[in-house]
Amino acid sequence: MAPCINISGYRFTPLAELKPLRERLLKQTKAGNLKGTILLSTEGINLFVAGERAAIETLLAELRAIPGLADFQPKESHSAAQPFNRMLVRIKREIIAFGVPEIVPGERTSPKLAPRELKQWLDEGRPIRLLDTRNDYEVKLGTFRNAVTLGLDHFRHFPEAAHRLPEDWKKEPLVMFCTGGIRCEKAGPFLEREGFEQVFQLDGGILKYFAECGGAHYAGECFVFDQRVGVDPSLAESESSQCYRCLTPLTAAEQLDPRYVPGQSCPYCYRSPAEEQARVLALREAALARATTPLPGSIPADNDRPIQIAQRHAGLTLLETLCEIFPHLERAVWQDRFAQQRLLDEARLPVAAERSVQPGERYFHRHPGQVEPDINPAIRLLYEDAALLVVNKPAPLPLHPCGRFQRNTLQAILNEVYAPQKLRPVHRLDANTTGLVVLARTRHVAQLLQAQFVAGTVEKEYLARVQGTPPQAHFACEAKIGARPSALGARTIDPAGLAARTEFQVLRNCADGTTLLRCRPQTGRTNQIRLHLADAGWPIVGEQAYLGSGQLGEQQTALVTDPPLCLHASRLAFLHPLTRQPIAFSCPLPPWADE
Repeated sequence: MAPCINISGYRFTPLAELKPLRERLLKQTKAGNLKGTILLSTEGINLFVAGERAAIETLLAELRAIPGLADFQPKESHSAAQPFNRMLVRIKREIIAFGVPEIVPGERTSPKLAPRELKQWLDEGRPIRLLDTRNDYEVKLGTFRNAVTLGLDHFRHFPEAAHRLPEDWKKEPLVMFCTGGIRCEKAGPFLEREGFEQVFQLDGGILKYFAECGGAHYAGECFVFDQRVGVDPSLAESESSQCYRCLTPLTAAEQLDPRYVPGQSCPYCYRSPAEEQARVLALREAALARATTPLPGSIPADNDRPIQIAQRHAGLTLLETLCEIFPHLERAVWQDRFAQQRLLDEARLPVAAERSVQPGERYFHRHPGQVEPDINPAIRLLYEDAALLVVNKPAPLPLHPCGRFQRNTLQAILNEVYAPQKLRPVHRLDANTTGLVVLARTRHVAQLLQAQFVAGTVEKEYLARVQGTPPQAHFACEAKIGARPSALGARTIDPAGLAARTEFQVLRNCADGTTLLRCRPQTGRTNQIRLHLADAGWPIVGEQAYLGSGQLGEQQTALVTDPPLCLHASRLAFLHPLTRQPIAFSCPLPPWADE
């Protein structure tokens, strides 16, 4: 097989009619099955192209017919395989980005120093300064001995770095170099403008020096911008590779490092699982701050509250059903809202009051232009992987959309951060309760996790600070809990209700007459811990709903200005839904529990 011909070169010369030229070159290079990149600008041309000899010669003939390119002579090398993946012809503002429009190499540039002359100067030990104008990742593979590097991550930063060069250099001979010379065409005039009096550029750059002088006075290899990554002083492809993730060039020795995983990581960008977790969570925290500033519910918007049709409503009209579900609202109120077209079906289309309803249907009651109550947005992410998310939920903050809260909820805020993914809470936590919440990242994972909660295999621990002092260090409550909520949305103790059991342990008797308890719910009824403690005569500090002795308060969700409910979900342990390995989480204690 004939070797692949590689040409690279540039020319600063005024070019016009760039769009037709681009179309012509793109058509010709594709016809010749050439690959690489050609950059066109009003200041000139820069190219790296590879392919068969005949197609290369045809391209060069086309280029040399352009005014200003008649004697264009790119550098040529050979490779066993095509080093580029595709052919690009692009129009750019500059053929090498620099950002200083006053520098026009097509009109004037610094004197060029032939490679053999530079070698002679170095052989003689002449007092010169060598300045590498390349990026730091290129320098990593090699540079001239004793050369000064500038730590650049892009050539646009050269002017800023040049200002830091020592003042006494302005009187000394300064020889710049880069890969093929193009960057020095702009760096030289810039340095001269800044007062450097003896500026030279290495003609043809490192590649031409290798071709004429080999590796004399040079340490390492030269980074090239194609699939070869690096070439040695004989211009042969080296064993260097490049990290797919961070683009850092890697020597053969660095590729043996266990942190180098092709396509994933290298010694320079590798992060341990803990480091990667911290990086991801930091990015998510920043996104959370953006999603909650301002609070999403602070902007007026329609609030469509769902109404689920139960079996007992079969055959009723929608108006009759609403009057049965909401007995505290008069029939005339609902008739007025039907007239305002505020009762909607699943497609969010208005429905008539006389519509007959069926079990399982869902309708929506629209509350237009609603501003939601403020919440505490201080959500803290504790863990994330491909299957689940664990957060430390603040309070007050409802877990999911319900009632007055649609956008100011944990689920809605996290869905904004993780869009287009929809997260699914796999268990409940009261709006007023702080602590651990687990959310699934797919429906399948949600089903697997919810099955563990339903089976009672999830270990759950809470901390509660209660009023009074229980006489026993360990005690339990098995009072049954009603299945249906009251008008407030709260539950009640009901002998005919659902079985429930919570185990309690006294951790500390506090000086103010309160007690810190560890709570272990063995079942998962709504408001179970709060109900059991209130029923036992030790309501939780900050409680507004379950006041003890069967009394219910007037408010279910606290305001941000209210004292906190001293109930905190402190620990969860379960089997990871995908690996089936045990996994446990705990979160920092709130101030009321960490005295």
